[in-house]
Amino acid sequence: MISLAAVGGVALVELGMALTPGPNMVHLASRAITQGRRAGLVSLSGTAVGFLCYLLAAAAGLSALFAAVPLAFTVVKLAGAAYLAWDMLKPGGRSPFDPAGDLPPVSDARLFSMGLLTNLLNPKIALLYGALLPQFMDPQAGPAWAQLLQLGGVQIVVGVSVNAVIMLSAARVSGFLAARPRVMTAQRFAAGGLLGVFALRTALSRTPVSA
Repeated sequence: MISLAAVGGVALVELGMALTPGPNMVHLASRAITQGRRAGLVSLSGTAVGFLCYLLAAAAGLSALFAAVPLAFTVVKLAGAAYLAWDMLKPGGRSPFDPAGDLPPVSDARLFSMGLLTNLLNPKIALLYGALLPQFMDPQAGPAWAQLLQLGGVQIVVGVSVNAVIMLSAARVSGFLAARPRVMTAQRFAAGGLLGVFALRTALSRTPVSA
């Protein structure tokens, strides 16, 4: 059973990532602004299924990898956390609440598949499951796959909830950020700094978990 500290840590990190502009936020906000909230919700359902696919793949594959090659546990966590921290701190990128041009309306099936593929092809999510969630695993808390399922469940609940709020309020958020560009910059640096702390923590703790 994972600890409350691990639950809180995953929730905090996912909150920071979900509030940082990325492919998922761009897609969901753009669809909600140009095609309506219903379209955004259908897209969000595809995003949620994408999270689930990553979770099941991580629980099945990472535990076996870490058991076979203990050093991989440290390498994957450190490299992934460092990359995510840099990705949030680097300059550039457009606002997801300022979509370039009007997007043509598409069917529900297309909206769902686009939400799913956008999430599956998002490098941040791949690294989240491959490098960040393992940082909250405890050698004394049980099998790696069981811990990943629990930690991933926390991430999915927080990620889907935050994305839903952003998508449903996309139009208002767009106006708010347009008048306060420093808000998103400050959030980006806060989230990136937090991930940097986890990267440092990984460098100081090299104990893998059991399979």
